[in-house]
Amino acid sequence: MRKNGKQAYMGTRIVVVLTCFIFAAFFFITYLKKSSDFENRETLILETNDCLAAGDWNCAEKNVRTLLNATPNDTNLQLHLAGILFEQGRYKECVYYIQSLNFKNKDLDYLVEKSSLLEQEMEKLGVEKSMHFRLEFDGSPAKKDVMEALAVLEVAFDSLSDLFGFVPENKMCVVLYQEKEHQGVGPRPEWVGAIFDGKLRIPVNMMAYREVYRPVIFHELTHAFVRSMTRAELPFWLNEGIAQVIDASHNNDERPKGAAPNLKTLTEQFVKHNSSEMATKLYWYSQKMVEELLIFGGGGKEVFRKFAQCMQDVHQLGFDVALRKHFAVTSEKLLESVR
Repeated sequence: MRKNGKQAYMGTRIVVVLTCFIFAAFFFITYLKKSSDFENRETLILETNDCLAAGDWNCAEKNVRTLLNATPNDTNLQLHLAGILFEQGRYKECVYYIQSLNFKNKDLDYLVEKSSLLEQEMEKLGVEKSMHFRLEFDGSPAKKDVMEALAVLEVAFDSLSDLFGFVPENKMCVVLYQEKEHQGVGPRPEWVGAIFDGKLRIPVNMMAYREVYRPVIFHELTHAFVRSMTRAELPFWLNEGIAQVIDASHNNDERPKGAAPNLKTLTEQFVKHNSSEMATKLYWYSQKMVEELLIFGGGGKEVFRKFAQCMQDVHQLGFDVALRKHFAVTSEKLLESVR
């Protein structure tokens, strides 16, 4: 009896051990699967961030939709998808998608408002296309003005691509406007002529003055390139300063009178200021700060390649860290040098 009991005990023990082993193996395999899924998701998120930073909307959309399949109620991913549809110019689809969501916020409201306005604008405007641009225009501008604008835009595109060593992924949109309704969304001071708000908006009457519209096109297209290089928010002195350096139309301007603006004012939107005198001062100091920055970067053509690399790093590192990494300088040091 003791022998049989021992055998029964050993049998039970083996069963218990095997059962524990099976459960342990099951949980271990489940853990590995979850760990693998987590790593795959993290890899996909990093890749998506790179796609967003590069403005590669096809890649970004594919990845965001894949991530949403796993977590369909992720509001952050939903917001990203709405933004991607907007950036691709799929305005109706963007509005329909936002209306299908179960949450609202001010970013979504902005996308709906601007998508609706841009969709209406596209229905009203005439269209011409070139290799890298879709040019929209209101009224009946002279054909030569439209074609001249496209030709200059293509020359500027090639020049900036070569300068920065960077080619934007998506076709760019330009508006030659006559009516104020097409000059962009939101209030703007009288001193503003052309503007970049996702579209390059240029008054058609500028086309009568070659010495005016050529630097304007280079200036606004530089903004479009910078936006393609990084989706991160940049200080306005950097964005406007690099555009001023490249359009080269203000190289001989004298230093504005009065005290230098502080860094906070140079970092914020310039269109907050109605005074053309203040705007002149902000643009002058911005250009000089960027000129100093390029000197810190070693000068020459290669420094613009370094600038492009810096812009691409801003998305992950933040502006201050990226600036120190590539140029070994701070915004405060640049402003102090100009002062």
